[in-house]
Order: sequence, then structure tokens, then C-alpha cells
Amino acid sequence: MTIIDLISSALSIKASQIEKTIGLLDSGATIPFISRYRKEVTGGLDEVQIGAIKEQNDKLNELVKRRETILKSIEEQEKLTPELKTRIENCWNSSELEDIYLPYKPKRQTRAEIARKKGLEPLAKLIMAQHPMDVEGKALSFVKDDVKDTKDAIAGACDIIAEWINEDEYARNTIRNLFEREAVITAKVVKGKEEEGDKYRDYFDFSEKLSKASSHRILAIRRGESEGFLRVNIAPDEDTALERLDKRFIKGDNDNEATNYVADAIEDSYKRLLKPSIETEFSALSKQKADEEAIRVFIENLRQLLLAPPLGQKRVLGIDPGYRTGCKLVCLDAEGNLLHNETIYPHPPQNETSKAGNKVVKLVSTYNIDAIAIGNGTASRETERFITNLRYEKEVKVFVVSENGASIYSASKIAREEFPDYDVTVRGAVSIGRRLMDPLAELVKIDPKSIGVGQYQHDVDQTKLKNSLDLTVESCVNLVGVNVNTASKHLLTYVSGLGPVLAQNIVDYRAAHGAFKSRKELMKVARMGEKAFEQCAGFLRIAEAVNPLDNSAVHPESYHVVEKMAKDLKCTVSELIRNKELKKSLDLKSYITDTVGLPTLNDIMEELDKPGRDPRKGIKMFEFDPNIRTIDDLREGMILPGIVTNITNFGCFVDVGIKENGLVHISEIADRFVSDPTEVVSLHQHVEVKVLSVDTARKRVQLSMKK
Repeated sequence: MTIIDLISSALSIKASQIEKTIGLLDSGATIPFISRYRKEVTGGLDEVQIGAIKEQNDKLNELVKRRETILKSIEEQEKLTPELKTRIENCWNSSELEDIYLPYKPKRQTRAEIARKKGLEPLAKLIMAQHPMDVEGKALSFVKDDVKDTKDAIAGACDIIAEWINEDEYARNTIRNLFEREAVITAKVVKGKEEEGDKYRDYFDFSEKLSKASSHRILAIRRGESEGFLRVNIAPDEDTALERLDKRFIKGDNDNEATNYVADAIEDSYKRLLKPSIETEFSALSKQKADEEAIRVFIENLRQLLLAPPLGQKRVLGIDPGYRTGCKLVCLDAEGNLLHNETIYPHPPQNETSKAGNKVVKLVSTYNIDAIAIGNGTASRETERFITNLRYEKEVKVFVVSENGASIYSASKIAREEFPDYDVTVRGAVSIGRRLMDPLAELVKIDPKSIGVGQYQHDVDQTKLKNSLDLTVESCVNLVGVNVNTASKHLLTYVSGLGPVLAQNIVDYRAAHGAFKSRKELMKVARMGEKAFEQCAGFLRIAEAVNPLDNSAVHPESYHVVEKMAKDLKCTVSELIRNKELKKSLDLKSYITDTVGLPTLNDIMEELDKPGRDPRKGIKMFEFDPNIRTIDDLREGMILPGIVTNITNFGCFVDVGIKENGLVHISEIADRFVSDPTEVVSLHQHVEVKVLSVDTARKRVQLSMKK
């Protein structure tokens, strides 16, 4: 089978679609570009399918490289037969490939290798044959040089037999299959670490079938192990494993001296070689699955966070609340530029409530503020009450904004470049204000791991996590589209086909020549070649362009189609966009060509209905229960409004207006069975919850969303 056939079988996608998709990826096309502008080529595959094809293709190409390395190694040993070569070349399973290679793999100084050097392999073969014989008598002829006595000779021969058993493909697959069906993961507390490792108390005496262990438990156990609090073991029932191996290697009903030595070698092989090897394999496999599940949850949370409703281009007062150090205020214009900053002290110990109130009212008036964004950290609720109780000359909307990662941003190189003359508190307040205006544009400046969504993000494979999160950010940025004349370098970096260098060059060009007037002008940017332009142009918007299509998701390569439509209807492109009746009168089939099919034409018509419109939903106001300020105010049975702040495999966390977020366990999310919390809840969703229990000592709140 070819790589394309294997991917087709694994993903249930036609081989022709996969072949063309891989061709596009190999030519440098990005996943967002292919899914949006090459539907005719791929047969309408979406981003998820294209991403899966890329992942499978990369994985299988790595396997091909490994095969080449193995073939070269065996060939250098002069042990590569035509049959072995064919078998390796036709192998597409990494575990099977390593099993085939194991007998030929260059060995370090193993016990079996030492025994071979002592000349004990013939004795091992005699014992393995299991014929009735005097084993010690046979062993006597091998007692010479480094072999001290018959006991030493037999022990060495058994070491060689143990290695043969370990390298036997059937034996490995037998134990592997047993692990797959029956393996149990157990965790025990390390003696003397009970108090120090108290947070892992749930796993001090834990046992569960590995195939049923949830990803968050696997990751928690592995973290406890890495921190030295838990001892972890993965294995099926030992007697069952040995019984399976006996069936493979014990010949018939033999009950003689040689058979007994083989039985001992089987047990030694399993405990010392086979079991640790397969356990390592399944430990890695279970960790990989747990990582994939945790990353999937993280990706979903991040996508929801990045695509959170924006307030839009409004003048905003951003507040980073605090007690002793005061509340840092910043006034931002509609583009997010910093106009003014200062600090007020409405809370203890200063209690300058009146003075602070007058200052806020004056700033709202002076800078014509439309909305106020308050960070949801320390003193957030008190600041919200203080702000909402003030009287303004105009209507001012007040929002509480997640400040997760704001401190990371404020101390970052990016923040220092943006605001070299301001300290971290000002930068943090600016980030809070901008998050309200456009969460996506602001959050792309922060390492996704620092945004505070997901579970065990520091325990999963960091390379996979970064790649997955970067792809998610790229997907969200290109879904929304980017105003090339207002976007920061960091936002432009994620646009299809750009990257850091071209993003900086666009910003530099903008600074030197003013706003871009058309998409064509992008070709004047340093290092902007035809390929990069092809990849990025459809995702970049120019709001005041002469050609209205420059502010749409219609790709420049398709402008001629729209122009022909307008010409056929004897109107301008602008008139075609404005007039729905004109668009309805078009027969799309008459515009199909070799390169433009109905999928592209339908996308064009959809875009002409709403050129440049933000696909994100509108922002909604929210208010916490004014009577709930701390965990001490909570009582069992209370019904409260809340906001979903994080989603994990085992449930979701909800902010009800106090410092501690409450947990809605997966069993309490709905009145029906829920296997995946993301099916029911989304990040920042407004929900109504019931208080089930309050543990003030451990600062834990259990909530329910059942009706």
C-alpha cells in the first residue's frame, strides 16, 4: 500500500482528495488557504480534515525514514535477506517494525550478550529443544575460561533463552494484546511523602483498567510520579501473561529438566525484559492519548476564547483593579491607542472613594468613553460595584474581562516594544481594555499556554501543544480576517502565508507610505512574492479601498468572476453587492470554469451578501448576584448567575462573582448523560448554577447546572 492509500483508509477520505491535498501542502499552501480557496481541488475538505491528512502524512513519512535507517543497519551487518527486506518495506506499523528489528538491533552489554561471548549459545539451543537429558552433564563441557561451573553455564544459557523470548514477535504481540485488553494502572504513595503530596491523595492507593482511565487521571498520576510522590505500574495479571508465554514456548507435555529451565527463563524474560518493555510502550501510548485529549480540550477552549464577541471600535476605559496599590486606569481611543493613564485608590487602605469617583466621571467625559473594562482579578467585584454606582453624563456599558495572561503580556518583549515608556501596570490595564474591544487581536500577543484555559497544559507534549495551538490561532485569525491598516505585527504574523518577517515588513511599509489603498499595493511590500500574496490576500481587509472586494473574503484571483457578473447585469460591483435582487437573478452555473466551481461561486455569493462582516457574535452584558461577594456568602441550594471560565474533561469551572471558581462536575452539567462537556457548554457562556456544597477550608465550591 502507498502512503495515500493508508491515509485514505484511516480517515475514510478518497485517495484522489488526499493526493491533491498533499500536493497543495507540499507546494507551500496553508491549511486555512486550502480549506477556503481550493475546495474544487480537495473536494470540499475542511480545516480539520486537511489537518488530519497533514498529521498522518508527516507520521508515515517519519516511519519511511525509520525503515530506511533499519534497512541500512541490517544491511551493514550483512544479515539482510530478500524476504526480510520485503517484509520491512511493506511494514506500516511502528511497533511491528521495531519488533522485526529487535533481533538485529546493535546491543549493549546485555546478560545474554555476555553469555554468547562465553560460548554458551549452543547450550541454550540444547535446553530450548527441551529433549530429556542431563542438563548439568551437558553443561559440564562448557565449563572453561570465564565459565566458572555448570551453574554459571546454565544461568548464561537461560539468559540467552530469555532474550530469544523477548525478541520473539509472537511473544511480544501476545503480551501486547494482553496489555491492550487487561492492563491495569496502579498508583501508590511513596512512603514518607503522604503529607507533602497531599494534593495527590486521590491516587495514594489507586487502581483502574488502563483502557478506561480518563486523560485527566493519567496526566495527574504522571505528574505525581514525576514530582516523586507516586509509584506507578502498568501491567495485566502476571499469571495470565506467563500462561500465554508457556503455551508458546513449552513443548507439549514435557516435564523434564530442560523444560523446567525454559519455564524459569520464560518467567525471567517476562519480568526483566518483556513486561518492562511493553509497559514502557503502553505508558507512552496512554500518555500520548491523554495528551491528545487534553490538547483537544485546550484547542476548543482557546478557539472559543479567541472568537469571543468583540465590542468593536469603541473608546474604552480599561481598569486593572487592586487594593493597596490602587486601580490603574487607561483611556483608549477606538483603535486601542493609549490616550491617558493614572491610578485611583477607591478601596482600603486609602478609601479615597469620592475623589476616585470624580476622577472616573471626568475621564469618561473628557475622552468620550463608550465602555469600561474591568479585569476579573483582585478587587474586581468591589471595583465593579464602585464603577456601576457612579453617574455619568452618557450611557456607559461596564464589562468584567478575563485578565488571564495579562501579567505575562505586560512583562513581555512585545509589551515593552509597544509601550517602552510605561510600566507593567499600565501595559496590563491596556491589555484588559483592548481585550474588550477585540479579544482576538490582543490575545495573539500572549503565549496560549498562559491564557489559563485547558487542563494540565504543562504536562503534555510541549511540541505537539505548541503546534496545535499555533494552528488554532492561525485558523481563528484567518476565519475573522484582518484589517491590514490597523493590525499589529503580532496579529499579521498569523495570517496565512505571512509569518514574522512579512508581518514586520507590512507594518514598516504602512509607517513609510501610509495606509494601504488596495490589495494590489501589498505586492510593493519587501519580500512579498506571488506565492505569499496568493496565500494571504484573501484574509487581509482594506476597509476604505476603492474596490469594495478588497474589504471582503473574495480572493483577488476571483475578482474577474464578480466583475463579469456585474457586467452581465449591467451594473457596478458596488451595486451588485448592495442589491440582493440582482444577486438572486444570477445563474451561477453559467460562471463555472475549469478552475472555478460551484463551491467557490457559492462562497463568493455568501461573501457579497456581507462583505467584510465580522463572523463573531455580538457581545452581551452580564451581572453577578450583588449579594455574593466572598465564599462565605454562599449557601447550599442557592441559584446564581455565572460565567464559564474553563472547560476540562471532568467538567467546567464557573465564576459566580467570588475569588474561587466553582466546579460543575460532568455529571452535573445536564439532566442527561454527557460524555464531553464541550457538547453542552462553551467558554464565557452565561449560565445559571445551583450551589451543591461549599468547603470553605479547602476553598472549593461544587455547583450544578441541572434544571
